Amino acid sequence: MPLIAVVRIRGRVNVKPEIRRTLEMLYLRRKFWATIVPLTDSYRGMLHKVKDYSTYGEIDEPTLLTLLRERGELKMGGSLSDEWLSSNTDFSSIEELAKALLSKRVYLHKLGWIKPYFRLHPPKGGFKRTTKRAWNDGGELGYRGKEINTLIRRMI
Repeated sequence: MPLIAVVRIRGRVNVKPEIRRTLEMLYLRRKFWATIVPLTDSYRGMLHKVKDYSTYGEIDEPTLLTLLRERGELKMGGSLSDEWLSSNTDFSSIEELAKALLSKRVYLHKLGWIKPYFRLHPPKGGFKRTTKRAWNDGGELGYRGKEINTLIRRMI
């Protein structure tokens, strides 16, 4: 059961209410927001429902580490740091938190002190394909496997 990174690519206008609620359950309220979820049956159904508004794939450890370090935010304000983690949580560093997330000892949405989403920039150099088609049809939407890591690195 891999860890999946989900990035919302399309905006908020003319989204069906059912899909909008599913995107909100995934904490993807705005364009270019990302989240990390485990690939369970429940999340698999949610990802299938929002596949026309987002892209997703398996995240690797270096990308997750960069995402947490550069774009991780605390709920009480401020950015995530090793000093804050070592003094306020059971984790001594961001690397330890990333390994715990990848091994599924903790889940991002169940940690009460970190925001369960990451606010990203548009990709540097723009999208290479259209944002109105699926990845397999020459677009950017839907499942893209390990290629999500290159997209996220361009958006950090």
